[in-house]
Amino acid sequence: MLETKVIRIDSQNIDLEKIERAAEVIKKGGLVAFPTETVYGLGADFLNKRAVARVFAVKRRPRDKALTVQIADITYLEKLTDNIPAFAYQLMSKFWPGPLTLVLPAKTKDNETIGVRIPNHPIAQALIRASQTPLVVPSANFSGEAAARTPEEVLQFFDGLIELLIDSGPTELGTASTVVDLSVSPYRILREGAITQEDIQGVQN
Repeated sequence: MLETKVIRIDSQNIDLEKIERAAEVIKKGGLVAFPTETVYGLGADFLNKRAVARVFAVKRRPRDKALTVQIADITYLEKLTDNIPAFAYQLMSKFWPGPLTLVLPAKTKDNETIGVRIPNHPIAQALIRASQTPLVVPSANFSGEAAARTPEEVLQFFDGLIELLIDSGPTELGTASTVVDLSVSPYRILREGAITQEDIQGVQN
């Protein structure tokens, strides 16, 4: 078992030195739990296959269930996806950064699609930028369990299994992001979360 270190970061006054420490863990293939505006996420370097495999193992997640990728800004999309539909850009303009995950055609050979979002949380944004890579960020919980909304709940799942937890208190929304599949036409809402079906339809109308 690992020793899971906990560092406290105030989201209103971010300590960039602590963010850099967390980013170094990511760069070395480690796992970092951190807050987003929805729930706590379990982050790893998307480009590090061994780190991604650890996320599946730690979460007890079936390998056929894809992981969401979080990016810091829209320019990262070019590395992840091709053939982005026009409606995707409308949704991005309206809801990014925010609790909306878009499933798009993947650029990688490993998967046909990829789920992407830009989180609206200063710590998440800072960590992704400092890590200098897209992060896989599923919710911080065992597969099938309720997502962790507090650092205490994260430790109940992952104490001794991950390298680092960024403690910033309870998350704001406490509910998962809405997931919209834009790799098919017409689009499908795979999961309704903080953004409602009516919100999505309102962009299209």
